Amino acid sequence: MKKLTYYLFRSFVFLFGIAPFRLVYLFSDGFFYILYFIIRYRKKVVFDNLKNSFPEKTEKEITCIARAFYRHFCDIMIESGKAFTMDEETITNRFRFTNPQILDDYFQQNRNVIVVGGHYNNWEWAGLASGSQLKHKPVGFYKPLSNVFIDQYIQKTRVRGRSVLASIKRTTETFQLYKEPCAFYMVADQSPSTIRLAYWVKFLSQDTPFLHGPEKHARLNNLPVYYADIQKIKRGYYTVEFILIEAEPLTLPPGAIIEQYAKILEQKIIQKPEYWLWSHRRWKHKRI
Repeated sequence: MKKLTYYLFRSFVFLFGIAPFRLVYLFSDGFFYILYFIIRYRKKVVFDNLKNSFPEKTEKEITCIARAFYRHFCDIMIESGKAFTMDEETITNRFRFTNPQILDDYFQQNRNVIVVGGHYNNWEWAGLASGSQLKHKPVGFYKPLSNVFIDQYIQKTRVRGRSVLASIKRTTETFQLYKEPCAFYMVADQSPSTIRLAYWVKFLSQDTPFLHGPEKHARLNNLPVYYADIQKIKRGYYTVEFILIEAEPLTLPPGAIIEQYAKILEQKIIQKPEYWLWSHRRWKHKRI
C-alpha cells in the first residue's frame, strides 16, 4: 500500500513538474472552490481560530479573511508540488533573500545561527532557495513521514546544493554534526505535542503554548537567533528578510526569545492574516 501511495505521489509530482505555473494556478483556483464550498476542509477550525484571534472583527471581515486564506492555502499546496522539479534559477527568481549579508559576520567567525519562522506565506521554498543565496550551510528540521518511500524521495528532492534536511528526532545531535557554519531552520508556531515543557505566551488574544526547541538550542549552543520574515510580493513570488531576535541568548531570562519570536510573528499575521495556516488546530491545549 505504501508503494502504491508512493507511485501516486510521484505521478502527482511529475504532472505538476511539467505543467507551467499559469496552468497549475488555474488548477489551484478550481481546487479552492472544491475545498471551500464542497469539502469544507476544516472550515469550523479556520473560522473558530479567526474569531478567537480577532474578536473585534465582524462576521463579514472574518469570512473575507477565511476565503483569502483558502485561496492562498491552495496556492501553497500547488507550489509545494512544483518545488520538487524547480531548477535553481527559477527558485532564486521566485524566492529571494533581501539581506543575506546580515549573517556574514557570523560566517566569518565560523559561527552557526538559528533561523526561526512560522507557517506563514510559503515556508516550503526556504530550504530550496537557501543553498544558493546563503553562505551558511542551510539545515532544515522536519518530521519524517511514515511512508519511508516518500520520505526518502523528499530528502533527495526538497533541498538544493548545500542544503540538507534533518529529522526533528535528532535535533540535538544535528547541532553538533556539521563542521562548517550552518543556518539551522526551525518552524516553531505549531502546537506542541506535550505542554509540559512549552512556553505560554499571549498570542493573538489567547494563551498559547509554544515549542521550547529554538530557545533551548540557542541557549545550549549560545547561538544568535533570527526571524525569517517571508512576504508574498505577488502570486508565486516571495521575499525573505532576516530580523534579529537575539544575538546573545545567554543574557536573557528563560522564555524571552520565544516571547520575542511570538511578538514578531503576531505582528506579521495581524498585518496580513490570510497568509497564516489557520487550518491548524493551534489552540487544542488549554492553560491550566
